[in-house]
Amino acid sequence: MAPVCGIVGYVGARQAQPIIIGGLKRMEYRGYDSAGIALWTPDGLETRKRAGKLVRLEAELADRPLPESRQGIGHTRWATHGGPTDQNAHPHLSGDGRVAVVHNGIIENAAILRRELEAEGVVFRSQTDTEAVAHLLRRALDQEPGLAAALRAVCRRLEGTFTLVVLDAAQPGRIAAARRSSPLVVGVGQDENFLASDVASFIEHTRHAIELGQDQVVEITADTVTVTTFDGDPAPVKPYDIEWDLAAAEKGGFDWFMRKEIFEQPQAASDTLLGRIDQSGRLCLDELRIDRAQLRAADKIVIVACGTAYHAGLIAKYAIEHWTRVPCEVELASEFRYRDPIVTPTTLVVAISQSGETMDTLMALRHAREQHAQVVAICNTNGATIPRESDAVIYTHAGPEIGVASTKCFTAQIIACYLLGLFLAQERGTKFGDEIAELVADLTAVPAQMAALLADLGPIDALAQELVGVESVLFIGRHVGYPVALEGALKLKEISYLHAEGFAAGELKHGPIALVEPGLPVFVVVPPTGRDHLHDKVVSNIQEIRARGAKTIVLAERNDAEAWAQADHAIPLPLAPTLFQPLLAIIPLQYFSCQMATLKGLDVDQPRNLAKSVTVE
Repeated sequence: MAPVCGIVGYVGARQAQPIIIGGLKRMEYRGYDSAGIALWTPDGLETRKRAGKLVRLEAELADRPLPESRQGIGHTRWATHGGPTDQNAHPHLSGDGRVAVVHNGIIENAAILRRELEAEGVVFRSQTDTEAVAHLLRRALDQEPGLAAALRAVCRRLEGTFTLVVLDAAQPGRIAAARRSSPLVVGVGQDENFLASDVASFIEHTRHAIELGQDQVVEITADTVTVTTFDGDPAPVKPYDIEWDLAAAEKGGFDWFMRKEIFEQPQAASDTLLGRIDQSGRLCLDELRIDRAQLRAADKIVIVACGTAYHAGLIAKYAIEHWTRVPCEVELASEFRYRDPIVTPTTLVVAISQSGETMDTLMALRHAREQHAQVVAICNTNGATIPRESDAVIYTHAGPEIGVASTKCFTAQIIACYLLGLFLAQERGTKFGDEIAELVADLTAVPAQMAALLADLGPIDALAQELVGVESVLFIGRHVGYPVALEGALKLKEISYLHAEGFAAGELKHGPIALVEPGLPVFVVVPPTGRDHLHDKVVSNIQEIRARGAKTIVLAERNDAEAWAQADHAIPLPLAPTLFQPLLAIIPLQYFSCQMATLKGLDVDQPRNLAKSVTVE
């Protein structure tokens, strides 16, 4: 989950610095290697920037206060080009200090541009690709005096993915920004306007927003928003209102956003299910605007995703194939287009991304569309690039997820995939209406089961206390329990920095059992007792590892006496159909990871080397 940066811009009647710093605080999950701010003043641009987390910039501002200003830009960085140093922190300035630039993404031809500029005598102060943009923009302003026009000229020379937000000391009262395959949204206020990578940065001040399209430049003043293409043609804008408020982005009394988001899963699940049944009792996905004949004609489904979203896709595969009888493949988006996949106009591609800006997934989506496949996005972010470039979208309604390690968006993604699978089964006639209604009823019961599970996590606290000193943990499962094991291991790796591996339980004897030694903690996800052919096999796996001295931590239905007989630690799960069990089994694993990281004194919300979304390949 990296790299990504957070950007804020403000023009209006109020003091810019507290608004910018407040916005950066709500976006620090996007990157925390360094932070910086630039303000317009009558005497020129004033900047402060520091390596490290935002608190270091705040300390710098306390020691060296900036003058009052009603216009400025800010940045929090995840380092790509150049290490996390004060010199490489954004904003970057032109040689004469007239222009300031903040940037998210990668300029792929930066080395060529740098050599060109150095040959003209430009002296670089950093190792970043961003600084080249500052010098190019300063030069462009000599030819194109308008800030937006100069930025358009620069963008036509750039290769790669980028959001750029720029200030010009000679043009008070305006900020310009550009977007190519990297997130940028406009916040529209009363006598003030905002720019940001994420609406969370300005939700305190306005819930009115404008989404920007690909290869567009926007210029804002306190009372205007002007959007054009890179060629200077007027571009249509799409206003929308943000459905959640500031309280949803605050911790609400929890010590970590991740812990808060774990406990928000019942509500996120309910909201994702809300309004999916029409008055006749049929499943209705209003956002899924693909011709039903095309859905019925699909002869293959391919899910593309990365990280946690990939694990959601792995779980969904079992359900979608079972319900629709259509072959379903799950691909790592980062590998998809490089292996020459077989994608045709009758392939339905499902792109899963919490942010809607994951670059690997976006490029896989574009490759699929080049092959004339239909693409459905599953996304938590209204107006993001991936849903905009897809043929249809199913939005999850999990609300803002600030913790870097995904929790509630994972379960919401699984539910959205289940809704898609059931809808396809309905349209293709592979399930009767009463069967679908029964499955939807079972799925609708899950949020209450989640809440019951979350109300009794005391044993997980005790387990984390017992295991806090271990160096390695294994997770095993079968059927849909296997992706749950993968996700449980990923959560522990991400925030506790422990060696953790997930395995298919049936593969233990094919190699992984060599890792089992006395005292090794092994989490086992046991299928419901109704699936005897798998349930009994997993119980046998528990016996195998326990015989070799492993400490068995068993997640099984609360009435599963056979599994409990083999457990050193028991984590009871509510009774649920096999395909829906992952929505419950993952919760104790998420919570265990959070508690382990907390006991180890680690930063749960901002784990090292990671940020929330991958916006470059």
